[in-house]
Parts: sequence; C-alpha cells; structure tokens
Amino acid sequence: MSALDLGQKSRARPELRFLDTLGLPLGRAHEICGNARRLLAALIAAAVEGPVFWIAPSWSTDRLNPEALVPLFDPGRLIFVEPKRAEDLLWCLEEVLRSGAVPLAVADLPEPPGLTPVRRLHLAAETGAGEAPGGPLALLLTPGEGGAPGVETRWQISSAHRASGPPCWALHRLRARHAKEQSWRLRAEGKRFATAPTGAAAA
Repeated sequence: MSALDLGQKSRARPELRFLDTLGLPLGRAHEICGNARRLLAALIAAAVEGPVFWIAPSWSTDRLNPEALVPLFDPGRLIFVEPKRAEDLLWCLEEVLRSGAVPLAVADLPEPPGLTPVRRLHLAAETGAGEAPGGPLALLLTPGEGGAPGVETRWQISSAHRASGPPCWALHRLRARHAKEQSWRLRAEGKRFATAPTGAAAA
C-alpha cells in the first residue's frame, strides 16, 4: 500500500456531523477551549444519540446547568461523573472510551493534558470502536487558549454578543489533521444555531 493510499485511508475516517456543516472524526480526542466551550460541547452532544458521560472535578464551582440544555437535547441523557482527584479525570475518560458504551464522553479539565495522556485517549477510543461504529468521541474542555498536544482537532469558541440582535459566538478551528484552519460566526436563531464562515483562524 502506497503512502498516498495510507493518507486517503486516514482521511476516510467517519465523522460526526454537527451544526449542519462541521465534522469531528470519530474514535479520536478533540479539544475545545474558550469561554463558551461548554456550549459547543452541548451542541455536539445534541448531534449524537444515546447517553453522554460528562466528567468534571468534584471541587469545581463552575457546574453545567442541565436545565439550560433542554432546548438542545434531553439532559436526562447525561451521566455525570465527578472524580475527587485530578489524575482520575483522564482515567475515567479513558475507561469510558475503551468500553465503547457511549458515543460521546466529555472531560471538563482544569488544564490541558500532556501528549502521553492524549495518545492513550486515542488508543482507548480506537479500542472502543470495536463496540461502537466509528468509535466514541472524546471532548477535552480546557481553560484559556487550550493547547493539549496531539489532539485530532482544537476548537475555540468565545462570546461575541452585540448590543442588539441574537446571541453570537466566534468559533475557530485552530488545528485539524486533515482540514484547514477556519473561522465561523455562530448565531442563535430560536432553538437553532446557524454558522457563517468568516475566514481563516489565527493560530
């Protein structure tokens, strides 16, 4: 098999489509940073069927509000896991991915993980692919500008509301193995969210 064939095989990995036109390769770990990272994670959760694990530290005071998710999806699909130790956050995520029991697992992290833990997450998700078509997705929610090495994609989403008009956010795809950097304007339209490209994202 040629190098070109291998590249085509890699790019052929099935994707989860969300917000109509955007996609996330299945069976991989993806990072979301920015002050609206939980919103984007919720929009991705709305695009999958079945239960979703949401892993967050027990000591965090910034909790997800399930009632706010009702316009997007049934919050009863969420399974909350709140480890008491920082090292257990990624351990829980890895075990969930390896089981292939759910299509999506979210880890709300206090800081970006290192390269070795991210590689372990990719391997766990690929193992879970034996149980779930395409493999489960892992979302790493990180503060600030993120920066977890080795992730399949990195997204940044921040509030860009105006004095008048519907709520808006600036969405950037900062990193992707098989897609270019790009930016969108995300706008709430009632219970729907619409995206419009705005150009290339800054690294």
